[in-house]
Amino acid sequence: MDELVDILDDYGNYTGHTCLKSEAHLKGLFHPTVHIWFYTNKGQILWQQRGAQKDTHPLLWDVSVAGHIGAGEDMAIAAVREVQEEIGLEILPSELHEIGFFKSVHKHSDTLIDKEFHHTFCCELKVSLHKLTKQETEVEDLKFIEIGTFEKRVEQNELEGFVPHDLSYYQVIVGALKKRL
Repeated sequence: MDELVDILDDYGNYTGHTCLKSEAHLKGLFHPTVHIWFYTNKGQILWQQRGAQKDTHPLLWDVSVAGHIGAGEDMAIAAVREVQEEIGLEILPSELHEIGFFKSVHKHSDTLIDKEFHHTFCCELKVSLHKLTKQETEVEDLKFIEIGTFEKRVEQNELEGFVPHDLSYYQVIVGALKKRL
């Protein structure tokens, strides 16, 4: 779905300009997104397998929930909206715990350049996997991976099958989730 997004400068500051998400991707303009990492009190991370029809990284395992922040939209409200859309879970903004703000650049093709700043949160998942409802156009599958298991994969840089985020990003995520347990 094409939506209006705010345009950011190279440092993540709002420029006061907006454009359609498709134009931001075509021109390689920075724009804001949200990432929400769900974890369980048993030390598991919820992973989303991206839909087969996605333009970027189809069928790779990725952050529990992610999406674009609409122009003028509050980032916590965007996070809550994306969680409801992608996995059918209703959460409150107060359940989100900020992890950080990450710059990401991926040139997929000459007409698709992802230049984003990810506002990244974690949230405890308090329901079982079968209570979640996958958004058919976005999510192929959901699964849990033990934090320690994923941490070892990160340490050994064995991330085949996962979206190629910077290794340092995954290290920060693992550290933040371990602190929540």
